[in-house]
Amino acid sequence: MNTQPTVDPGDQSRALWLSTISFTVCFAVWTIFSIIGVGIKEELGLSDTEFGLLVATPILTGSLSRIFLGIWTDQYGGRVVFTTTMVLGAIATFLLSYATTYELMLLAALGVGLAGGSFAVGIAYVSRWYPSEKQGTALGIFGAGNVGAAVTKFLAPFVMVAYGWTVVAQVWAAGLVIMAAVFWFATKDDPVLRARRQRGESARSTLLELDPLKRLQVWRFSLYYFFVFGAFVALALWLPRYLVGVYELDIRTAGILAAFYSVPASIFRAYGGHLSDRIGARKVMYWTFGVSAVVCFMLSYPNTDYVIHGIRGPITFSTSVGLVPFVILVFVLGFFMSLGKAAVYKHIPVYYPNHVGAVGGMVGLVGGLGGFILPIMFGVMLDLTGIWTSSFMLLFAIASISLAWMHFAILAMERRARAPEPEILPQLPEMTEIHRPEHRGALAGVIEDWRPEDKEFWESKGRTIARRNLWISIPALLLAFAVWMVWSVVVAKLPAIGFTYSTDQLFWLAALPGLSGATLRIFYSFMVPIFGGRLWTSLSTASLLIPAFGIGYAVQDPQTPYVIFLVLALLCGFGGGNFASSMANISFFFPKAEKGNALALNAGLGNAGVSVMQFIVPLVITAGVFGALGGEPQTLSDGKLLWLQNAGFIWVPFIIASAIFAWFGMNDIADAKASFAEQSVIFQRKHNWVMCWLYVGTFGSFIGYSAGFPLLAKNQFPAVDSLQYVFLGPLVGALSRAATGWVSDKYGGGRVTFWVFIVMIAAVAGVLYFLGIKEEPGAFWGFFAMFLILFLATGVGNASTFQMIPIIMRSEIGRLMPEKPAEERLRQAERESAAIIGFTSAIAAYGAFFIPKAYGSSIVITGGPEAALWGFMAFYVTCVLVTWWFYTRPGGMLHDIERGKTAASPQPAE
Repeated sequence: MNTQPTVDPGDQSRALWLSTISFTVCFAVWTIFSIIGVGIKEELGLSDTEFGLLVATPILTGSLSRIFLGIWTDQYGGRVVFTTTMVLGAIATFLLSYATTYELMLLAALGVGLAGGSFAVGIAYVSRWYPSEKQGTALGIFGAGNVGAAVTKFLAPFVMVAYGWTVVAQVWAAGLVIMAAVFWFATKDDPVLRARRQRGESARSTLLELDPLKRLQVWRFSLYYFFVFGAFVALALWLPRYLVGVYELDIRTAGILAAFYSVPASIFRAYGGHLSDRIGARKVMYWTFGVSAVVCFMLSYPNTDYVIHGIRGPITFSTSVGLVPFVILVFVLGFFMSLGKAAVYKHIPVYYPNHVGAVGGMVGLVGGLGGFILPIMFGVMLDLTGIWTSSFMLLFAIASISLAWMHFAILAMERRARAPEPEILPQLPEMTEIHRPEHRGALAGVIEDWRPEDKEFWESKGRTIARRNLWISIPALLLAFAVWMVWSVVVAKLPAIGFTYSTDQLFWLAALPGLSGATLRIFYSFMVPIFGGRLWTSLSTASLLIPAFGIGYAVQDPQTPYVIFLVLALLCGFGGGNFASSMANISFFFPKAEKGNALALNAGLGNAGVSVMQFIVPLVITAGVFGALGGEPQTLSDGKLLWLQNAGFIWVPFIIASAIFAWFGMNDIADAKASFAEQSVIFQRKHNWVMCWLYVGTFGSFIGYSAGFPLLAKNQFPAVDSLQYVFLGPLVGALSRAATGWVSDKYGGGRVTFWVFIVMIAAVAGVLYFLGIKEEPGAFWGFFAMFLILFLATGVGNASTFQMIPIIMRSEIGRLMPEKPAEERLRQAERESAAIIGFTSAIAAYGAFFIPKAYGSSIVITGGPEAALWGFMAFYVTCVLVTWWFYTRPGGMLHDIERGKTAASPQPAE
């Protein structure tokens, strides 16, 4: 803990607020070229690379000077160093107005950059006025001086248009001189410097000040700051040029709009400091990198005109991000960058209280170099590629690499430190080498002690935690199913708004999300033990934004090529993949007695996303829910308006909220962590493959019928407006799954599964019957009723098959590993059960592809869907035989267990 000398509250407040105002003025000067550089570029005829070098040169000086200014602040005090820095920066800025050549302007820009070096001075000066528990907030407030970039963007364009860029430089220099005088006369030397002088101590040598820079964690912090600060500065400089070039705005409008990025990226830094004090910097860093990667990905897609040589002539369409969505996205990016900047600097005064200047200066130096290097890279990439969005492509790569690197470093640290006491783990892996007892704290969100089978533990705390994770997981899974199956409604509406696709092409679009979703489930089923349920649920939920936005933009233009829709249909598979990881995650939280019901609730209410989507989408596409932001409506042949883009856009706010809830509300279980190699043992388990077969029959049928039911009903009964009823099928299936988990817990999943397949055989026979008389009155309602019975049976079977898996694996592990202690066998059984649950759900999800595709192929080849339905019935017969042979016959694995004659739980070896 950094013990602070007694300070006067008035002196403390003046030091903070005058430092913040001074830094704001310095930052306004430091980023002056973001505005006047546009005028200089036109005056001198500079290339984009030359322009990038000019605006980046002050950033270079401001970055390189930080290490020395930070050390001098530790040695001589912030008051004198801050004042001197402002005066020297003002002189260089004033002389800039007299430069007439590109070379002289680069020379003057080096001096202007000293204003940016003031950050290292202010960090060291302000931190000495506050105790460590308040330094995050104090330094966050000081860092909000980044808003000086917005001040320049708001005011400088008007001054430049009225008087020229040289007057801007002179006025900004005068403001810096005035602020230097106010700071010198209104502040005092920091209390640490005064105390040292009273003791007669001399300042440490420069070598001693630099000693902490030997530590690897200092350089890791520096790399984080390269993105959160360096990229902020780079965009602050580049955005006016980007807005003028892409959206053809005048410099005043571009400057004002660019401020919508600079303002949140500055003033919310204070809030980032508060959050870092309150919830820990690691959470803030995760959110910073995660959200930044998503936003940069969305901004990376270039404005594109497509020309496809179709059989009836060229097909053209365009994709672009409009001005309003662009400003909103950069606002979000700036907000999360501001949180990240504060989170990085939260740790420096805590762990290096006597070297804040040196360490803070080095971190600021590397971050500032990002502000120097990135604008040059933006210009070079633009010159080389001619693609404006190439700058955001680069930022997406940096954010993604930073997120992955940070997370895997944390995982490595967790594995090393899990064996000792968990409470001694530091907040970040960067802290491993230097954390001391006063810095200890358990890893956020990680539960080290989890014993759901211990009744006392379960009643006292386990149930509350498990249920919280379950109720956060359910809406996330519901949204995943909604996005996964959204094509089942969208494809039925495409012909009405001008898309001329064949029946087989439409069935392909309905089927492809099932194909990709099932394939992704294979990988997703192993992700929770590797990454942790909390992080994976957050990331996988946020990934749904990609297809949601994509659908919203693509359906607005009837000229959108079919291949684009194929890609978007595949991307909807992100939602399908989420089921495997969600079920695997929830399975870890509940004891055997409640596992079936918990999985049924998670899956059943999650499956309800299909019916929720099929109910909501037909409603929201009839109104301009999002106003101008949602785009123009499509006109139908009868003159009615349709906003089909809302089928994608409607999920966006809920996806964002759900991802946030998952991150802040869910937990990881330490014992559930395992590598892929440890989980891959399930491929050697016979019952893994047997349960895959059965789950294809239950869940594969549910999701396949859900995907194909709307289009099949419309195709076979065109005179009936079936889209207003089809949501009832998936709803019945989802609710039956959620409501009948207790039946399997009570009577046994094997017995329930056996009778489920008997009912499904009868229901398919009923569907075939009513299709045979489809021209007669009332045939549709018989057809519809048979499908409701099918959906009901699949829901019950979904719950019963998943209830079987943990029971089967407990018996299997007890048989295969009798020599191991009961507790270890139980953990192994739980781990394998979770992996099998995820993997079987992956294989079964291929039903979402094969069933709609089977309908389409059957209709093309035979003229009707009957051949496909006969194939489904034959498959269900095999499921009846497999269930009976392996599990429910006398001598089958579950026969005695489900009748209470033997126990499935691993017992201690005799």
